[in-house]
Amino acid sequence: MSDAATAEKPTGASAIAPEELDRLTDDIIAALKTVYDPEIPVDIYELGLVYRIDISDDRDVTIDMTLTAPGCPVAGEMPGWVENAVGAAPGVNAVKVNMVFEPAWDQSRMSDEARVALDMW
Repeated sequence: MSDAATAEKPTGASAIAPEELDRLTDDIIAALKTVYDPEIPVDIYELGLVYRIDISDDRDVTIDMTLTAPGCPVAGEMPGWVENAVGAAPGVNAVKVNMVFEPAWDQSRMSDEARVALDMW
């Protein structure tokens, strides 16, 4: 996964209709794109900080994400921002955010959109 746009999306059998699962996934990604690292003018999804999105049959969402650095000043606040943003998406029940640091984030995880915004070519 070298591109934020390829962050692992829900897979496998689901009791949720495929069209509904696609819509729900798109809404969750749109919600994630409203959350920004305050020190970087790019959303967390395009930065490649979101490693996994899992949607249960009950529409509970679990997100595995990381930070640009473990000592990030907003490390304690960012999970709450993500929970609030994703929890507001239509059809989402509960949201759980897991902070993970393996694999470590690096600039190769950023999308082309993030690279353009940060002039990192």
